[in-house]
Amino acid sequence: MRKFIAAMLLGVIGSASAQDFSGVEITSTDLGGGLYMLEGAGGNLGLSVGPDGAFLIDDQFAPLAGKIQAAVAKLTDQPVRFLLNTHWHGDHTGGNAAFAQAGAVLVAHDNVHARLRSGSSNAERSVPPAPVDALPHLTFSQSATLHLNGHAVHAFHVERAHTDGDVIVHFEEARVMHMGDVFFSNGYPFIDLASGGTITGYIDAQKAAYERADDATRIIPGHGALTDKAGLKESIDMLEAVRGRVVVLLMAGRSEDEVVAEIDLSDLSERWDGGFINGETMIRQVFRSLQTGR
Repeated sequence: MRKFIAAMLLGVIGSASAQDFSGVEITSTDLGGGLYMLEGAGGNLGLSVGPDGAFLIDDQFAPLAGKIQAAVAKLTDQPVRFLLNTHWHGDHTGGNAAFAQAGAVLVAHDNVHARLRSGSSNAERSVPPAPVDALPHLTFSQSATLHLNGHAVHAFHVERAHTDGDVIVHFEEARVMHMGDVFFSNGYPFIDLASGGTITGYIDAQKAAYERADDATRIIPGHGALTDKAGLKESIDMLEAVRGRVVVLLMAGRSEDEVVAEIDLSDLSERWDGGFINGETMIRQVFRSLQTGR
């Protein structure tokens, strides 16, 4: 089971060399005000276009860079001036080198730079260091604001959520938020424990986004369909329910396998078992996170 999960996650975190992207199409959803959500393979993209140039949030896998550039070109004749990575995984940063070579300034949290530079190697996966031209040029520790195309774009770090380098991007006046993989609207989330992610940090991050949103806010998740504050609240409720059930058994001294055997997620799985993380994997990652105190 663990080997299967590890192999599955490598397609998200690491190299895309073995995957076939020839049939992938990049589609766009107009959110108004020069803002778009783009979808292809990998993490969802955010895009702002206007007289100051294009601002892109995430860039999926490396082989898709040309298709993403072509999709952006259909929406603006301006080049991508800034590209922000919401975290370090390869389905969100794979196109970094191509966009940097085309003139984009890469922006990310400090820990994204560190993890891309060093790569990752442990018992479950091995991700080589990124090439130098794929590393962010501009990094920050807590927050940054970009003033582009009539928008004040607030990017703020949320600690130890999906990873230790997650950033949520909020176009406050336009009421659009890109949450990266701090939110999966289509299923149970992947919490990357090896990259500093935790269940408690994940819930806290979603609550921070929830407090910033209003009923008209459109939310771009890292994976899944465009949603809103109500959809985010469903996710928070689910995460707290799973954590609560695991906590009770963990405190009672149950082992990981015993917790998996005893917890019933049937009331949640009809809604949340649609992604690449199933109920068992969700329980296991929450258990392992809580074992560390988070």
